[in-house]
Amino acid sequence: MTDLTQRDSKQYGRPDDLKIIPFMKIAKPAAIISILLTIASIFFIATKGLNLGLDFTGGVSAELNYQNPVQPSQVTQALSQAGFKDPVVQTLGSTTDLIVRMPVQDDLEVEDLSNSITKAVQLPNNTVNVHKVDAVGGAVGNELYVRSAGAVALALILMLIYVTIRFEFKLAMGAVMSLFHDIVIVLGMFALFQWPFDLTVLAALLAIIGFSLNDNIVVSDRIRENFRKIRGASSREIIDIALTETLRRTIHTSATLLLVVVAMFILGGDGLHWFSAAMIVGVFVGTYSSIYIGTAYALWRGLSRQDFIVQVKPEFEDDQIP
Repeated sequence: MTDLTQRDSKQYGRPDDLKIIPFMKIAKPAAIISILLTIASIFFIATKGLNLGLDFTGGVSAELNYQNPVQPSQVTQALSQAGFKDPVVQTLGSTTDLIVRMPVQDDLEVEDLSNSITKAVQLPNNTVNVHKVDAVGGAVGNELYVRSAGAVALALILMLIYVTIRFEFKLAMGAVMSLFHDIVIVLGMFALFQWPFDLTVLAALLAIIGFSLNDNIVVSDRIRENFRKIRGASSREIIDIALTETLRRTIHTSATLLLVVVAMFILGGDGLHWFSAAMIVGVFVGTYSSIYIGTAYALWRGLSRQDFIVQVKPEFEDDQIP
């Protein structure tokens, strides 16, 4: 039996076999851990920086399809001998499908690049088809980087407005803080291990924001409902009840998503590898933050029943009868 049920035998209308889990009992230690992780992530981002992909730095990419299996090192050597600068070759799920990434080749246009790459990657007794040759200039890549940061910031602002209108400002601030926490932790992991950060990882960040916000909205909705219908319970107890009641749904949602992204990580090939890696980290931190950042912040700010009661303005109150 939990400490909460030992302290108070009331179930507030809940069946006796459904015990209340005292999530907020460890809210302070969880907050300390979150602050330390956030500071560490910001430190790694500031000192090591993100390993930006060609989408942001500019460069050349091409997909190759060989008739017979080939080693990436063979293609790398062939491109280097042809005069291409710093080529990186990776497989795309099989040893016959590869992707080539290189820095910007200033002296070649896109059509010339396609022809030059096709000639360079020809190997003896192995036919190759070259397709999806893309070239992104440095200025375009920098513009994408700035716009990506703006998209994430705009998403956080709009979500703050949405949760404020639908629920309450304290819960909205907690939700945005949890989303910020999730983004910073994922970026910190990519900075620490120097995993490549490209547009697919940016897409993962936006997906993580949506996943974490969904969790926060479900919990906030239950908190509001419980504040309105439960009498005699403290704010901490009501939040613990709400988290307990939504725990099963949270576990099912997180576990289902985790199964999908792990399968993508293992079987999706290089194209989905880092997207899946970001999502795996995001599922864990997103589930954690919706409990110990979003709701804990609202409780710390004094969330109470009064926040969910529509106050009647004095001019609309009935005149008191003497």
